[in-house]
Amino acid sequence: MASMNGKAKATRTSAKPDKRPAKTAGAKAKAGGSRNPLLAPWTTPFAMPPFDRVKTRHFMPAFDQAFADNLAEIETIAGMRAAPTFQNTIEALERAGRGLDRVAGVFYNLAGTDTNAAIQRIEREVAPRFAKHSMRVYQNAKLFRRVDALFKKTGSLGLNEEQKRVLERYHRSFIRAGAALDAKARKRMAAIAERLATLGTSFNQNVLADEQEFLLVLTSEADLAGLPDALRAAAGQTADERGHKGKHAISLARSSIEPFLQFSARRDLRERAFKAWRQRGANGGKTDNRGIVAEILALRAERARLLGFKTAADAALEFTMAKTPASVRKLLMEVWRPASRRAGEERDELQLAVQADGGNFKLAGWDWRYYAEKVRKAKFDVDEAEIKPYLQLDNVIAAAFDVAHKLFGVTFTERADLPVYHPDVRAFEVRSADGRHIGLFLADYFARPSKRSGAWMSGWRDQHKLDTQEVRPIVVNVMNFAKGAPGEPALLSIDDARTLFHEFGHGLHGLLSDVTYPAVSGTSVERDFVELPSQLYEHWMMHPQVLRKFGRHTNTGRPVPEALLKKIKAARNFNQGFATVEYVAAAIVDLDLHALKDVDDLDVDAFEKETLSRIGAPDEIGMRHRIPHFQHIIGGYASGYYSYMWSEVMDADAFSAFEETGDIFDAATARKLHQNIYAAGGKRDPADTYKAFRGRLPTTAALLEKRGLTGARP
Repeated sequence: MASMNGKAKATRTSAKPDKRPAKTAGAKAKAGGSRNPLLAPWTTPFAMPPFDRVKTRHFMPAFDQAFADNLAEIETIAGMRAAPTFQNTIEALERAGRGLDRVAGVFYNLAGTDTNAAIQRIEREVAPRFAKHSMRVYQNAKLFRRVDALFKKTGSLGLNEEQKRVLERYHRSFIRAGAALDAKARKRMAAIAERLATLGTSFNQNVLADEQEFLLVLTSEADLAGLPDALRAAAGQTADERGHKGKHAISLARSSIEPFLQFSARRDLRERAFKAWRQRGANGGKTDNRGIVAEILALRAERARLLGFKTAADAALEFTMAKTPASVRKLLMEVWRPASRRAGEERDELQLAVQADGGNFKLAGWDWRYYAEKVRKAKFDVDEAEIKPYLQLDNVIAAAFDVAHKLFGVTFTERADLPVYHPDVRAFEVRSADGRHIGLFLADYFARPSKRSGAWMSGWRDQHKLDTQEVRPIVVNVMNFAKGAPGEPALLSIDDARTLFHEFGHGLHGLLSDVTYPAVSGTSVERDFVELPSQLYEHWMMHPQVLRKFGRHTNTGRPVPEALLKKIKAARNFNQGFATVEYVAAAIVDLDLHALKDVDDLDVDAFEKETLSRIGAPDEIGMRHRIPHFQHIIGGYASGYYSYMWSEVMDADAFSAFEETGDIFDAATARKLHQNIYAAGGKRDPADTYKAFRGRLPTTAALLEKRGLTGARP
């Protein structure tokens, strides 16, 4: 998944507010301020959040105070008598809200990684308050006049490229909040924002509730048929943690259920697990998300119309590299056609494997991964069970660090003295080649019931140089890997290892940032560019040069045999029809949902079925995320799930820049990558940023070749 930066820029512009008068809220917060670690100065090393002292009871008073303080800052900026300048208006806005950023950063990271009933109650209350607060900022008429006046004379202000981008970002935020609309429309925009915040919180909490509710307990040896030792160990650990000591269990965490679907010889259990996985958010009752989705889409469509757009997709894509729904659809269909042909070939091959295995049934969704593993073993003499012992979690982490050192000169030193929010979390100090402090990197790798599913990068502080002393970032990578048995290392699948490298690529994007202004720091780039640094970094994980060094067998310590490396390379594009189809199908459904003009009485299930039927999506594959649990499109990826594919067009071409030199760590190419991609943040237009690195823009040809789809049967 993408970067999910839960602080400053994200919270200020995405909304959340105060139902009570600011003075009253502030007065109540001040009463306990001296005892509230969220409000006091952070004296921890590197001003790390004092997780060891923060309690759930501290959040609401801290939010009250932070909202009040931020509104006071906004009124001061808006009420200035002096004519607006970039310094007294835009830079002042960049400095405002830091207290709110701190509180929100801690809270929302915990809400995603280690939640409980009390935190969820606060989240439900604070989400609409944040929306209301954001609108009070971005619909402030006096403040908008100042920003608008500056924007209209951008060319005469003597601004550098980064300052122009920051001014454009702020002006865009005001326009998108409805600041230029009449009073009635502004009021409606504020109401929509508040309602969307409430619905989005409910949606995510419902998905987590369904994930927590399901557990497939395996009680006999027959239930474990086909499961390799590593998966058995992980399932035993899951059972122990969920109160079924001595048994085995499969959860709905992707690192648990996907390998189960891949290896379990029990078709009945695969079907049960698969259907539970697919039905998250669509089980009826209080956690059903289908009505919530319909209302969210209706509100987004209404908001787009108020802003003068035809559809929510048009509004969402205006400031992306893609620009329009038509260009997104063109990209997706260019990939869809060869991918769907390849998926059809794969389906036919798997159906033959079913028959060869004595099965008298039509291949279903819960069969695909199981028979794909059989076919891969037969065709390439390699399976995940053979590879996994060479992918110990600690070794893959070391590989990610080593690649970063070779490319960018940075080093990672674990710091046991820093406070963390959960015992599983590890903290590292990051330093440059010349020994300078670069930032802090936190890693939270293991699944638990209190953590939402998926993988993401977030953080507590962005890099910037707005103050006299440069501020360095604190970022976190969050994943949901299965733990090994007690005393045994966690072993990763190839997909898990890629995920770790992917999120670490996001982490480096934040850590290596070298900009002046927080608004364009690190991952604060266009949505369809943000996945480039992360997807590009995945290429190093699977390179033989990296695997030879860090792929060590968990029992013998021996390196990955050359014969196995050759087999992995030969099989790398196996099942790519499936992988591409399930992703692109989800991206098309996302785009079509937000391209709707009439969203009244939307039947989510019928829409999903009709769209997949129209594009010819195989029933055995479907889409990677069904609408009722499609958290990307409820969050920051609305109309933007395509961006993984858009970025893949670039990452396939970008890695070729290294391959063309004959050295995947070529120093000159790495310097250009560092300067123009990882350090540049959003201070330049992304197309210009990419061309500065590569000298040109790529085409889909590199992507199709990377996925092995260029030879798909006509």
